[in-house]
Amino acid sequence: MPGVITKFAVTSMVMWMAPVAIVYGFYYQAFPGVSRMSSSTQTLASGFLAVISVNLVIGLYIFMAMKETRHQEPQPDPTFLANAKASINQPTSSQPSDGSKGKGKVE
Repeated sequence: MPGVITKFAVTSMVMWMAPVAIVYGFYYQAFPGVSRMSSSTQTLASGFLAVISVNLVIGLYIFMAMKETRHQEPQPDPTFLANAKASINQPTSSQPSDGSKGKGKVE
C-alpha cells in the first residue's frame, strides 16, 4: 500500500510541475528557438505542450498501475459476509411484526 501512495504522490507532483515548467520555459525563453516565435505562437505552443505533458503523465500512471502485480487475490469483507449469511438464514414472515394490518390500509 505505501508503494501505491508514493506512486500517486510522485505522479501528482509531476503532473503539477511539468506544465508549470513548460509555461515558465516558454515565458522566459529557456528553450532554444522560442525567442524567434511571436508572442501568440509562444502562448499557443506552451499551452499545447503543457496539456500534452499532463496527458503523458496520466498515461504513464495508468501504465504503471496496469503493470503492477497483485500480491494476493482480493477477499470480501468478513463482517459483510457474516451479515449476508445471517440475513439469508433468517426466516421471513408474511405478516408485519409491529401488529399493524399494513401500511396505508384503512379499516
